[in-house]
Amino acid sequence: MRTRLIQPALLLSCLLGAGVAHAGLFDDDEARKAILDLRERVSQADQRNADQAAAIKQISDQLNALRSSLLDLNNQIESVRGDVAKLRGSDEEVARNVADLQKRQADVSQAFDDRLRKLEPMKVTLDGQDISVTPAEKRDYDAAMGSLRNGDFDKAVTALSDFQQRYPASGYTDSVRFWLGNALYGKRDYKDAIAAFRSFIAAAPDHPRAPEAMLALANSQAETKDLKGARRTIAELMKTYPQSEAAQAGKERLRSLH
Repeated sequence: MRTRLIQPALLLSCLLGAGVAHAGLFDDDEARKAILDLRERVSQADQRNADQAAAIKQISDQLNALRSSLLDLNNQIESVRGDVAKLRGSDEEVARNVADLQKRQADVSQAFDDRLRKLEPMKVTLDGQDISVTPAEKRDYDAAMGSLRNGDFDKAVTALSDFQQRYPASGYTDSVRFWLGNALYGKRDYKDAIAAFRSFIAAAPDHPRAPEAMLALANSQAETKDLKGARRTIAELMKTYPQSEAAQAGKERLRSLH
């Protein structure tokens, strides 16, 4: 009877012991699994950290490369700015040079035009006739006539004589001959005055001042005591230009030639 009671207790004890042993084995497996999981997680974390470190390094390298590129670009921009400044300076210098050249060209053109105007013929009205003369001819003629009007007969004779030599084909030639005779008469060079008046009458018998020249010729002859010649000249004056004022004055002058 006692034996039968002991056996179930022993069996229960064995069963309990086996359960504890099984429970211990289960706990070790879970721990291993947990450790393995932890190791896997740590490994994955380490991998992620390594990947992040690699990515950070790559980004850092890219940033450094970008900084270098930006620095190079900034240097290039500064260089371009310098070149632009130089070009602007060159453009300003070129603009100044162009302006100077344009001004010089304008000055040269103006000087050329002025000189051309001095050479270009111009029309003037003299003794009721239109003639073409150069500005230089007009200037010299006006200067000679100015001396004559001022009573400076010596200067007038010189200026009119020089004019004949300088401008032998001038439109002023007939007038110069006439006034040269008057200037010579004014300085009492009657012999040369006679020659000047005769030259004028022979060259321009239809000139408006031809009658005056004949009367002046007669007066010059009278001053040289050539009364016969003076009367002959007045007679020719009245015959050739009977309606002229000089012919009427010649009649009065003729009465005094005895």
